Amino acid sequence: MLHPLDLSILVFFFAILFPEISLSLGLVCDKAIADGITWDLSLLGGPKSVMHTIDELVSLKNTTYTIDICQGLVLKERKTGEKLCPFGSRVCAMERIVHDNTSILERGWPIAGELKEHSGGHIDEKWERLKTSSSATNTEVEGVRLEMNGGFMFRDNGKKRPQKAVVEFICDHNRIGTENLINPEDEYIIPSPQNTILTFVEYNQDREDLDVLYLSWRTKFACEDAKEQKRIKEHHWSFLSWFFLIVFLSMVAYFVFAIWLNFNRDGARGWDLLPHSDTIQDIPYLFKDWIRRVLNTIQGSGSRR
Repeated sequence: MLHPLDLSILVFFFAILFPEISLSLGLVCDKAIADGITWDLSLLGGPKSVMHTIDELVSLKNTTYTIDICQGLVLKERKTGEKLCPFGSRVCAMERIVHDNTSILERGWPIAGELKEHSGGHIDEKWERLKTSSSATNTEVEGVRLEMNGGFMFRDNGKKRPQKAVVEFICDHNRIGTENLINPEDEYIIPSPQNTILTFVEYNQDREDLDVLYLSWRTKFACEDAKEQKRIKEHHWSFLSWFFLIVFLSMVAYFVFAIWLNFNRDGARGWDLLPHSDTIQDIPYLFKDWIRRVLNTIQGSGSRR
């Protein structure tokens, strides 16, 4: 019988191999739609981390927030992952106390994800265009805002506290969004090597109903014209592909027709079947002659010096 975490790992890899079936995990990163605009953030997929440090005089409290907007997070350390960051989590927090160069994992908890089966909630993701969002920190910038729910944390008194993550993807034409990533101590399974630039904004624990993590992510994929630029590039590439394909097929058709004509009309055999067979047979000699002329030209210019 499979261990529950083993089953989760299998489901994780199944989701990678069959992404269209993995929609049951909720959030889809390649089609973020808001106000009729579609953003493709799939190239930002994979575990991305940002750290927030609090100086507590005798020690440091480092909290690493890791996010994957395309699929569930899976920690390499299975026991840790099962307890602190269950499968289906899209955002996880790991809190470590650092003292005298010694780092101790204090606690960890899922902040957002499809976690109904792990005593959490549904992700209930929500995309909003920054320019029209009533909740955005700056409505004058271009980009998209993502809200994710479903996380939970047990306080010191044993009470469960709902969690939520808010990420603002801000348009920056000069940044891919995959630069300067920190390496967290808690290793996650990475489906493809990625780096990112990600900013911690706030972890608000003052609300009565839930705690909210705010992150900011600068990337050119948050620009509203990113989809159009991609479409233009794809269109040009498609045109060139069709152009070369048509030229190639035209040449093949010409040679086939010429061979058929030479065979049926003149009874040609061997090289004589090919159109312009004399020219084709002369190509090696013409090439050798051209090489000889080039070498003579180079040697002649060198001797005049």
